[in-house]
Amino acid sequence: MLVMLVLVVLGVVLFDTRTRMKRLETRLALIEMDTSLVRADLAPPPVRPSPFTRAPAKAQATPRPEPVAPVATLVEPAKVSRPEPAAPPPPPAPPIAAPEPAIGTPPVPAPVRQAAASSRPGSAFEDLFGRRLPIWAGGITLAVAGILLVKYSIDTGLLSPVVRVMLGLLFGGSLIAAAEGALRQEERLRDPRVRQALAGAGIATLYAAILTAANLYHLIGPTTAFAGLAAVTGLAMALSLRFGAPSALLGLVGGLAAPALAGSSEPNVPLLSCYLALAIGGLCTLSRTQRWLWLGVGALVGGAGWGSLLILTGALDVASALSVGLLILALGIGFPLLAFSGSRATLIRAVSATVAAAQMAALVATGGFAPLHWALFGLLSIALLWLSGHEPSLRRLVPVGLGIALLLAGVWPSPPLLSFTLVITGIAALYGSAALRRLWRPAGGLIEAGQVVAVALGGLAVAAIHFYRAAPADDIRFALIALLAAALPLSGMAQGWRRADRKHGARFVMLATGAAVLLTVAGAFGLPGWLAPVTLALVGAALLTLSEQAQDYRVEYSGWVFTFVALTSLFMGDRGMEESLRLIGDATAIAPLSAMLRWSVVAAVAALFAWRARFAEGRVVAQAAAAITAYGTVAQVVPALWLAPITALSLPLLAQATRRLSPQRLLPAIATMLLVVLLWAAWPLLHWTGQAMLSLVGQPMLASNLPDMSDMLRRLALPAALVALTLWRGRFGMIARRAGVAAAILMGAVAMHIGYKQLFAIDSHAGFIHAGLAERTVWEALLLGAGFVIWHFAQHRMVALGLIAAALAHSLFYSLFLHNPLWATQAVGTLPLITLLLPAFALPFVALSLTRRIAPDLTVRFDRPIQGAQMLLILFFAYNVLRQLFEGSLLNGPHLAMGEDIGRSVLAIGLAIGFLLRGIRIGNRDWRIASLLLMLSAVAKVFLLDAAGLTGLLRIASFLALGFSLIGIGWLYSRQLKSDAD
Repeated sequence: MLVMLVLVVLGVVLFDTRTRMKRLETRLALIEMDTSLVRADLAPPPVRPSPFTRAPAKAQATPRPEPVAPVATLVEPAKVSRPEPAAPPPPPAPPIAAPEPAIGTPPVPAPVRQAAASSRPGSAFEDLFGRRLPIWAGGITLAVAGILLVKYSIDTGLLSPVVRVMLGLLFGGSLIAAAEGALRQEERLRDPRVRQALAGAGIATLYAAILTAANLYHLIGPTTAFAGLAAVTGLAMALSLRFGAPSALLGLVGGLAAPALAGSSEPNVPLLSCYLALAIGGLCTLSRTQRWLWLGVGALVGGAGWGSLLILTGALDVASALSVGLLILALGIGFPLLAFSGSRATLIRAVSATVAAAQMAALVATGGFAPLHWALFGLLSIALLWLSGHEPSLRRLVPVGLGIALLLAGVWPSPPLLSFTLVITGIAALYGSAALRRLWRPAGGLIEAGQVVAVALGGLAVAAIHFYRAAPADDIRFALIALLAAALPLSGMAQGWRRADRKHGARFVMLATGAAVLLTVAGAFGLPGWLAPVTLALVGAALLTLSEQAQDYRVEYSGWVFTFVALTSLFMGDRGMEESLRLIGDATAIAPLSAMLRWSVVAAVAALFAWRARFAEGRVVAQAAAAITAYGTVAQVVPALWLAPITALSLPLLAQATRRLSPQRLLPAIATMLLVVLLWAAWPLLHWTGQAMLSLVGQPMLASNLPDMSDMLRRLALPAALVALTLWRGRFGMIARRAGVAAAILMGAVAMHIGYKQLFAIDSHAGFIHAGLAERTVWEALLLGAGFVIWHFAQHRMVALGLIAAALAHSLFYSLFLHNPLWATQAVGTLPLITLLLPAFALPFVALSLTRRIAPDLTVRFDRPIQGAQMLLILFFAYNVLRQLFEGSLLNGPHLAMGEDIGRSVLAIGLAIGFLLRGIRIGNRDWRIASLLLMLSAVAKVFLLDAAGLTGLLRIASFLALGFSLIGIGWLYSRQLKSDAD
């Protein structure tokens, strides 16, 4: 007990010391400022050099002539009406060495010395510890002396307990009387801390005496002790008006601690609540009158602590619960409104009201959710509503109270239906009616709109948590409850429909969104689950229509959200998964009518948004969504076999619509359907691409490994034709048209190739050996013919060049390099020159000739590669024909006859002569160089290989042929080189 009292008194002392320290710091700062100004004023003037002191040569300057004063000024200064301006001062003398401080320095005046001395840290220390703190230390010492006096009498047994207590009371009263005497002798003492210390010591002594009588000697009961402590608290508050804040601080601590210090094991809760209300009310009143904010805040904090302690002690009877509830109401609403004013009052009231709401909720929960506790919470809610109306800045408190009320109702364990209905109805009546009343007034705003929506949605959610059992009767009942709850935001919308300021805020949008959610929930309860997308889509369409009628585009955004959720819900659940698989051709059994209803309604709403929405970027998305869901609608009832053609058929129909509407308005839908068409074509395209990639490494591209004719026609050929028709009938921009052309060409070319492969029907390796060269040759001829027709009749130069280039590349890569009959097993026919070799090797020449006619500029630029390709073609054709003369249809046999070997050398010499003649004729040096290379190769072969195996006339003939050939070539070269030199 002694330690507690010492701490209390020390707290008072430190509080006052802190205030005085601040004042001391302010005074010290002012003194330092004044001292610096005085020193600046008293600074000695600059020392002028003595006439006997020679200045340094560096500092010498040419003296200015002294200005001559006017004669009138020298003779009769009083008669001059306009005095001349004063002459400018002479320039300052150069600096010299500073004199000693004791020489020529004027003395500092006494006031300045005193001010400077008082600003030193040592004087501040002396002022604090020598003049101020001893007074408070004396007060503490007196309080401790009283306590020690009582303790001494106890230890020695000199006085009886009654006498000891009485002496303690008399000593405390004497100290208070001494404080009164110090107040009356203010003119002599001139220090208010003396009376404050005496009064604080007296109050602490009275507290100690009463607590000793009750807890140590048991001379008085808890009730009497409690009354005595309350009386001392009242005395402390009264003395604070006379002696200052320390007495109030003691009253605060003692008054709040008195119930705990009284020593009662079973307190009277109503009496305790009444005492706390009176004590805290008195402290708050004192705080307001004396403008001691800390006193009121401390009283409210202590009261909130007592309220929480009383709630946590256990179940309270009716009187106790009522008294605690009223105490919480006073602490949260009444006292903050009474005690505080100014800029900080709003924050304090908001925090107090929030704490009171939480404590009231705890009281309801610990009290078993009895009607009395709910009534107390309702009383607090009324107070919150009144407070928010009285002070508009506290409007945010109402949602806090509503949230706590709904949370309490949600955690109510097994509530009776009648009691729960009354509570929810009361919550809705209090908070909903107040929000509707303020909603469209000048002070109304989003808080009130959110409150209306929260009442409707929260009440429905809490009711569903407790009473929904997924029974048919519950579904109908909760659907009706949801419709009834939707009437609350709908009524708020109706109130503000004709108001001019409806568009200035988001209140109308929030109400519309809340009503839409409740209508959706009603549909979820009252309708089958598979109709959820339909309900969501219809609500989204209603919001779009409401946005147009209300001329508030923000409502449209809520409609977008509902429509997006509707679109997403189509793919959710088992039914959604089954219906979604129909989009990719899966033959899952479904309910076609219900599926068609789901997809068609969402498609119609998406189309409505694409047509009527104001959100331009959203319209693009809505149009794509409408196209997808329309396709999904068709997929629910049309067999998967016909989905690709029907999807492609939609393209020209949409293209025809672009003639009446802007192409940009339908372009997203057309692009979406084209994407679906390409997705259907993806499987045959990927299948064909895989085989084409394998063909690049030499594996034959067999017809049996490609998509069949049915897939080709449905997924590639017919869609390609319909895409082409779309491009013909529609009006599109350059980018869209090029994308369509690329898609049509891709699908059409692959379809044509698959169909062509099916005509030859090469389905085995033996078939590829027998007809592979013929198949490639005819395909290349078709490409060349198509290129020629497009160039000659349609005048599409680039398309023609593309087809011709494809034919040439196909021939060079597959027939000349990859599947050349010289090293690949390919049948060419048995009759010389009447075989597949002639058309196979003639087609590249035709392709190069057509390229030269169509694009002469390209042939000039790529002349050398073209000449090289022609040389290779001639060489391969000649050697293929030579090989055929000896081997027949298959040219890659392992055996080489002697005659064929000699024929190769002769053929090389002949080709060399031909290349030379052609190079001379067209004036191309590349042909001549190729001729030399062939001739050198032939010579090397004859000398190194052929001559070694020949004897007799054959060897002589070979050498003769080689000799004449070399002579002829040399003669031709000499003539050509001479003509070049000329």
